[in-house]
Amino acid sequence: MQLVAVDIGGTHARFALAEVAAGRVVSLGEAVTLKTADHASFQLAWQEYERLTGGSVPPAVAIAVAGPVGSEVIQFTNNPWIIRPALIPEKLGAKRHIVVNDFAAVAHAVAQTDDAHLLHLCGPDVPLPGTGTISVVGPGTGLGVAQLCRSAAASYHVQPTEGGHIDYAPLDKIEDAILARLRGRHRRVSAERVVAGPGIVDIYETLASIEGRAIISLTDKELWALGTSGEDSLAAAAVDRFCLSLGSVAGDLALAHGASALVMAGGLGLRIKDSLIRSGFAERFCAKGRFEALMAAMPVKLITHPQPGLFGAAAAFAQAHAQ
Repeated sequence: MQLVAVDIGGTHARFALAEVAAGRVVSLGEAVTLKTADHASFQLAWQEYERLTGGSVPPAVAIAVAGPVGSEVIQFTNNPWIIRPALIPEKLGAKRHIVVNDFAAVAHAVAQTDDAHLLHLCGPDVPLPGTGTISVVGPGTGLGVAQLCRSAAASYHVQPTEGGHIDYAPLDKIEDAILARLRGRHRRVSAERVVAGPGIVDIYETLASIEGRAIISLTDKELWALGTSGEDSLAAAAVDRFCLSLGSVAGDLALAHGASALVMAGGLGLRIKDSLIRSGFAERFCAKGRFEALMAAMPVKLITHPQPGLFGAAAAFAQAHAQ
């Protein structure tokens, strides 16, 4: 059957037609991207999408949202839209619908994508295991974490978590200094404060302080551009330090989940893939004392699908309506 897959973030809402059958995504069409700031509500953005596609869309929708789901009213942190799931049939004309957390959608994408969209980062270069738990971790504006549990019957279950809010654990003096800087503003410092996109600012400013340099106020976007291009040596050092800390956090999560593999996701993960591969990410991922051999035997991949949120929303719908 056909449906509309939707992926809504703070800045953009993406729409695409999808075809699903037997619990899986058969195809995903080209994405249409609208700016949330250009539309006063989700319903109005939906109507614009309908207009752009000729005024007729399937009566089924899968929506991935950047925030908690399950309440009567879903509110967004970075845009003024709200969604009332109970009103989706009336407002959108959808006879079938599903609303999922955006990172749960990414985990569904990991479950259903093929090996061509999984780039090897470290550990054994083998396909993801068909059974057991796979940790899915995604640095972006925040740090998304989910568990993908596969069974021998070729079925799977996605468990969203708030794993990005575990305590941050420094491993050396530089990370001690990063923690001290953050403790000046936060009573409790979570992993997300360091290994999500905005964390590059505190890492950079800590390194500047250690080097005795004047601290120049730069945005996280500016620092990622300077660091990944190599234009600024201090920003590049901050990117390397980010990768080290991300490796430590990802390893902690995989160990806590009892995972047999880990998949890195998120737009930022894709942007820094080259940095991840050449940095100390792999060594930090495995540096778990008595469990180092266990961690070294775990395949770690990066999902490279161009629209994992849309694909994952469609996959969640396919699984939910498989019967």
